[in-house]
This record gives sequence, C-alpha cells and structure tokens, in this order.
Amino acid sequence: MRILIIEDDEETGRFISRGLEEAGHTVVLARDGRDGLFEATGGGFDVIVVDRMLPGLDGLSLVKALRAAADETPALMLTAVGGIADRVDGLEAGADDYLVKPFAFSELSARINALARRPAVRAEVHRLVVGDIVLDLHRRTVDRKGQRIALQPREFTLLAELMRNPRRIMTRTMLLERVWDFDFDPKTNIVETHLSRLRSKLNAGFEEDAIETIRGAGYMIKSR
Repeated sequence: MRILIIEDDEETGRFISRGLEEAGHTVVLARDGRDGLFEATGGGFDVIVVDRMLPGLDGLSLVKALRAAADETPALMLTAVGGIADRVDGLEAGADDYLVKPFAFSELSARINALARRPAVRAEVHRLVVGDIVLDLHRRTVDRKGQRIALQPREFTLLAELMRNPRRIMTRTMLLERVWDFDFDPKTNIVETHLSRLRSKLNAGFEEDAIETIRGAGYMIKSR
C-alpha cells in the first residue's frame, strides 16, 4: 500500500514510518497540516494517517477539506485526546477511524489494513436514483425534481446510504456503522440530528417527505 502519514512529532512519525516500511508499504511523511493536505490532494494514497493537532492546519480541518473536495481516501485520525466527544468530532469531520495515543503499532497496522480492505464504490455505479431524487457520487451533487440541493459531506453520505438501500429499513445502528463507522453507541442524537437536517433540505419546497421514519425500527428513503 501507499500510505500518507501526517504527523508533526518527529519521533512518532519515524516510529510509524519505519514500522509500515518494514511491513512492505510505501510511506510518505508530512510534518504539518498544509504540507499534508498538499500531498493528499496529489492522490494515489490507499490510506491517510493524520494527527489531530498539527501546525499550519489541524487534522479536523484537513480531513474536512479532503471530503469537501470529494476525496474519499480512508483516513485514520491519531490523537492524544480520547474522550467520546472528541472521537465524535473526528468522525464527524470525515475521518474513517480514530486511534488514541499512545498506541501499539500492531493495532495501528491492523486498523490501516482494515481500512484498505473496505470495498470502494464501483466505478460504473456513480449515479443513484430513487423516486424524484438523483444523487451523483462523482460530482457530489443531489437534485430533486431538477432542483439542486446543497448538502454537507456527512449529510451527503447519509443520503447515499439510504439511496443504496431503497427498499430496506436502515436502523440507527446500521447508520452509525456505515456512515460514522461507529461500532459502539456514542449515546448522542447524532443520527437524528443529521436526518433532521437532511430532511429539512430535501423537503424544502416539496409537499412529500422524502424520508420515512418507521417507528421503533429505523428509516427508509421513499421510492415513490
């Protein structure tokens, strides 16, 4: 794999780079956020490992910038801050995984391998159409009856997940796992909040609610 490490601590950066290179990977190391973003936007990386606290541009802002540019390269965020709220912030920004310092290299390596194994969106499947909603995965656009709807990156991902499963009830747990990569309940209303925002944007100017709530079960995009 080709892996980008964005880490300003010299000792930590060397430790990670050496271990990954010994495992047979190609590693590019950036020392600050701006250089890291420059390297990342060049493309060609299988996984990005980014420290949360960076000079120049912090890790949260860096990942947000990548997602806003439709760069879906898997990103693992490293941090010395391990509270639930901090993990939620990292995943909300667009990170795919979160690892708290200090960490064992074996765990870091396993998490990187797991991210790299995730199936990418098939190139030929770039346009999802359900009912009167059209979502373009490449252009990162959403239209309803020809009206362009501006969504935040996480709202876009949430809608895409619902549209990939048009006749299936998506539970809160399923959405936490697929959209936020949580394998635990963060004990927040993160799903409900994002669904409310998504609904508000999708339904503005339309009589019919595009998303159906199945009481006690979950949510489903309306196909008619």
